[in-house]
Amino acid sequence: MLAITSHAYRPGVMTELSERTKANMDVVLEETCRQLPHGGDHDSRKFIAERLIEAAQAGHSTLGELGIVARRALAEIIAKGS
Repeated sequence: MLAITSHAYRPGVMTELSERTKANMDVVLEETCRQLPHGGDHDSRKFIAERLIEAAQAGHSTLGELGIVARRALAEIIAKGS
C-alpha cells in the first residue's frame, strides 16, 4: 500500500491512502457521528466522510487534523438543520 507522498490536493485524482490514515479516518468518523442522533443518517455520515477523504488526500492524516475537519463538517450539518 502506498502512502501519500504529496501534500497537494488535486481534485479528481485519487491518491492511495495509508492503512494508518484510513484507520484514523474511521475512528474520527465514528467518534464524530456519535454526536448525532442514532449515529447519524446516511447523508450526514457521507458528508463528513467526504470531507475526511478530501483532507486526507491533501495530506492531513493525524487524528487531530482529521478531528478538526470532522467537527467543522458536523457544525455545518447542525447549522443547516437550524
